[in-house]
Amino acid sequence: MRAAPTSAVISNPWVLLLLFCGLVGPFALDFHLHYPDEIYYRDASVKMLQTGDYLTTYLGSGELRFKKPILTYWAVLAGFKLFGVHAFGSRFFFLLAGAATVGLTYLLGKTVFGDRRIAGTAALISASNPILIFAATRSIPDVLLVLTLTGSALGFAGLLRDGEQAKSKFLWLLYLGLALAFEVKGLPAVALGGIGILYLLFNPWQRISWKKLLYLPALLVALGIALFWFVAMWQLHGPVFLASFLEDQVGTRVTSRVLLVLQNGTVASLLLVGMFLPWVALAIPKLKSTLATAWKENPQFFVFALLWGLAIVGMGALTSKFYERYLLPVAPVLALWLAWILVRGGGLDRAKGLKIAAVFLLSLVGLVVGVNAWLLGTGSGDSWSFVYLAFGVLFLGYGVWAFLRSAVLPPKVLALSILFLFFQVSGITRLISLPHQGVQAKQAVEQLGVDAPIGFAGGLHEGSKIRMSLGPAYDLVDLSRDRWKEEAKDFRYLILEDRLLSEWDTVGYEVHVASTHLDSKAIPDFIRASSSAEREELRIKQGRSYFLLEKK
Repeated sequence: MRAAPTSAVISNPWVLLLLFCGLVGPFALDFHLHYPDEIYYRDASVKMLQTGDYLTTYLGSGELRFKKPILTYWAVLAGFKLFGVHAFGSRFFFLLAGAATVGLTYLLGKTVFGDRRIAGTAALISASNPILIFAATRSIPDVLLVLTLTGSALGFAGLLRDGEQAKSKFLWLLYLGLALAFEVKGLPAVALGGIGILYLLFNPWQRISWKKLLYLPALLVALGIALFWFVAMWQLHGPVFLASFLEDQVGTRVTSRVLLVLQNGTVASLLLVGMFLPWVALAIPKLKSTLATAWKENPQFFVFALLWGLAIVGMGALTSKFYERYLLPVAPVLALWLAWILVRGGGLDRAKGLKIAAVFLLSLVGLVVGVNAWLLGTGSGDSWSFVYLAFGVLFLGYGVWAFLRSAVLPPKVLALSILFLFFQVSGITRLISLPHQGVQAKQAVEQLGVDAPIGFAGGLHEGSKIRMSLGPAYDLVDLSRDRWKEEAKDFRYLILEDRLLSEWDTVGYEVHVASTHLDSKAIPDFIRASSSAEREELRIKQGRSYFLLEKK
């Protein structure tokens, strides 16, 4: 057998970005997986389209919400403006941000090491990071935060490499990246940026002077970007907005309980390792000697990556409730650190380790392809199901060919296997989740000719889907959980969840089915069903229904 060339990991890193979009994109096409926090950004963006006020953010109830800065809302709004008010429009720029993060990881590697193999490996590790993949399919701040902080990391990298002779573009990247990150999520950008700047000032190998860092053109522009929304909100709404923002950033996020800090810190550390599997396993042989070699080669970047990694674990440990996405901001920097260790330690040349990882991942892809084939065989699929199946079979063929052809398996097989695994899973979830409540409710509203505001009582996530599907032409108002009956009297039209319909006096109302959606508890039965007719029956009998009421 011929050995695969090892001079470069990927021949064209930008093709990887296209593959990332193509294979991860189906998750963003519709609500295959719906993340709860998306409602805040979609609801506010629909309200912006209705009012023309692109600065103030509202909840679906019409209440003000100032817990996050403006940039995430604008990303959703831009998608709505360009592509229409629907799920893909709300997530389009987040998908691009995920792909762009992979590209910036490659550029970061080129900047720090000037080595295409290290940079390419880092891009593969980043593209196959499951937390980045999930973040790129959700309209929430995390993928924008990692994108902007990776842009800032490029600036740090240039300054670490070149010192006082670093070009001004690296200062622009550093400060603009931090400013945009602050407009995405606030204080996490300040914490990581502050640690990085202090490291530049006191780096024992090559310190950067205050004079170099005080580059006023970049600093002033960055401060303007970082603070303009906060100044605008202070002018429009006064100190109440700042109190709400700080409560979310500090008050409800930070814990002082020692046991909880230790628990979160342990979970964060384990997840930090877990999200880089199987790559981290390839680095274990000769790890001690490789770390020593890497330290001698570039101690500046070694410590910088270590500091950011420890900082993100520390911030995760201090939160009152830890989420895996909190680790994402420093994932590209750590992906580059791991790629460096892999290349210098010969991890990409260990045929046995690569092939064990490939067999495991290809087996998972094969399993999901088999489930897709079985669903088609029971009559539950459609024309798109054949597309998923065909691409899955083609990739499995490529994986087996690469496995048999090469003595040392190309590492891109591992990254593509993870991406194809997500692609194939989306072929299953689309059969479970579609059509979502919003699409169905819009049809009911249009058929009834609704021409007035609609009161909504039920799950906030379902309400948000309906609000987005209705678009800015309709005003759907969330009613409070405790006082919904009293508030509902002011509306001619209502949309009520099935469990609430029995509590409402429907005398004097015409009642129509607005939507029916499969309950998550019924998913196992749904998958085990032997025919599409049986699945549709389950969708109706074990689903959650919403009803559209019109006052006579």
